[in-house]
Order: sequence, then structure tokens, then C-alpha cells
Amino acid sequence: MLKIDSVSKRFDNGTLALDDISLRIEAGDFVALLGPSGCGKSTLLRLLAGLDEPSDGRITWDAGQRPGPGDIGFVFQDATLLPWASAADNVWLPLRLRGKTKSEASGAIASALAQVELTDFSGSRPRSLSGGMKMRVSIARALVSNPVLLLMDEPFAALDEFTRHKLQEDLRKLWRVSGKTIVFVTHSIYEAAFLATRILVMSPRPGRIGAEIANTVPDIADRRNTPAYFNLVKQVTAAFRAIVPS
Repeated sequence: MLKIDSVSKRFDNGTLALDDISLRIEAGDFVALLGPSGCGKSTLLRLLAGLDEPSDGRITWDAGQRPGPGDIGFVFQDATLLPWASAADNVWLPLRLRGKTKSEASGAIASALAQVELTDFSGSRPRSLSGGMKMRVSIARALVSNPVLLLMDEPFAALDEFTRHKLQEDLRKLWRVSGKTIVFVTHSIYEAAFLATRILVMSPRPGRIGAEIANTVPDIADRRNTPAYFNLVKQVTAAFRAIVPS
């Protein structure tokens, strides 16, 4: 889908956030960016989203096509919902900003809410939703434009462990069914090992790709309790310790 070629990012204050990042993201990948705070994971997402430009290097899309409006969905750590709007109206927002009436967008809104299992809560406002449900609305809002690339910046970090596990399972199911390409930022080795097809371990700032680990854990319902999962967690932990000084 896209190629990141020797990309670096230096901010106006002189801080070098990313240094010489090179990787390919294929269609249908589920890539986890794992690393310590401040290593540039979120900066890399912003570059992929086109919200910022590299200082050096370049990001090249398949056939040279830059993504258009709606081709990239972004989910932040905070759900960032409009508190006065219903779940359906929050999901409608990206299409509304591009001039689509709610009637014109109704099918896409209903489909996005169905993908996150919130069909029965389309009329609910954020104050009546749990933290996990709010995040589902945020994911539906990112999906409503049928993006080719979904960027997720620690979306489950603030949730309790039970809710987090459930949303991880639901996200992996959504990825399998939809075939979306996902880049997912996390601080959790266990989360990366459960979700991703590839895990990229980043070094402390300036961020570099210190290790790339393929996920070969069987794609079964109880994959967290398989020897392959525990072995992958050990492998990623060892790579993280080698790259990130204690």
C-alpha cells in the first residue's frame, strides 16, 4: 500500500523525533508500533495521515496516488465525541464536513455502527455511553468513510482491562472481516502480540525501527492462552529490553 523511505522528522524547536525510518505497509497488514513514551510513534502516525510532513525522506503510496478525503481514518486515545450529538450524528461528522446530508449518509452511518455493534445505540448521546462504547463510536466515525488505511493511536489505553480485552477481540474480528489495513500504536506488549500481524519495536527518541517481529500465533478464539502467544510475548519483551535501556 505504501512505502516509508528514510523518513526523519525534526520539529521547529530542533527536536529530532524520528530518524531514518524505512518500512513497507502492505494492503491488509495489521502493524503495531510499540515503544516507550516520546519515541515518535504518534509522530509517525501523523506523517502517515498527512497531518505533518517529513523533514527528510518520503512516503510513497501505491501507484503514486495520494490518499483522498476519507481514505484514511484516525482513532485517537480519547474518543473526542461531540457531547451534544447522538452516536449517529458523531459518526456522520466526517461525511457532513464533506457536504453529505444525513439522509445521504444514512447507509454508511448504519453500516459503521453495525460494525462496532452499536446499532441499538445510534440515538444515544455520549453521556449515556460507557467508556468502551464511546470508543466504539469513535472507531465507527473513522470507518464511516470506508478508509483504505485505519490509524489508531493508543485507543484502548484509558479503558479498564476487561473492556480493553473485549475491544481488542472485536477490533481483530473487524480487521479479519473487513480486510482493512491498520497501523496501531500501543505501549502494551500483550496488546501488540494479540492484535498485530507485524510488531515494530521503536527505540527511544529519536525513534528508529529497532526490531520487526512477525506474528505467527494461530488465529483462533483463545489465542491468548496458546504457547505460541506466550513465546511471542517473550520474544517481543526480549527485543524491547535490547532496544530500550532499563
